[in-house]
Amino acid sequence: MKQTYRVLSGLVALGVLVQAASIAFGWFDAIHQMDNGLVIDENYDGNAGHALHGIIGMYVLPLLGLALLIVSFFAARSVPGARKWGGIVFGLIVLQVVLAFLAFAAPIVGALHGLNALAILGAAIRASMQTRTAAAPGTAAPAAGAVPRQRAGTEQAGTGTTTPA
Repeated sequence: MKQTYRVLSGLVALGVLVQAASIAFGWFDAIHQMDNGLVIDENYDGNAGHALHGIIGMYVLPLLGLALLIVSFFAARSVPGARKWGGIVFGLIVLQVVLAFLAFAAPIVGALHGLNALAILGAAIRASMQTRTAAAPGTAAPAAGAVPRQRAGTEQAGTGTTTPA
């Protein structure tokens, strides 16, 4: 489950990057087409970049976020904070969809849509990084940033002596 959690959180992060690239392509292509005489009005349906941004944002990322949240409950034994970060990622994705719809009525909300995308990226990366700090099978996950105990009988640096058990 740990690997599945890592892959899903990585796919969410990758999805945010694809979203940024697709909307940038969509608007730069629209500007290029306007230079060639295109008129953007209520009849404009967008282009491939806009379509890709809509499909990934409305279907792919919410499904990945939901899958990450579900997997987080199974990965919680081996991934510290799995449920918390899975929930944060999914919640931010839901907020992103809401902000997208609100931005059509109040375009300034589009700025929050862009900022929230960065929050999703950061949370997805953080969720993925949590898989690097894992507990031994069958034990509780250590707190993030916990210092591991020294093994008994290990040599002390530069002294040539060993510590007792």
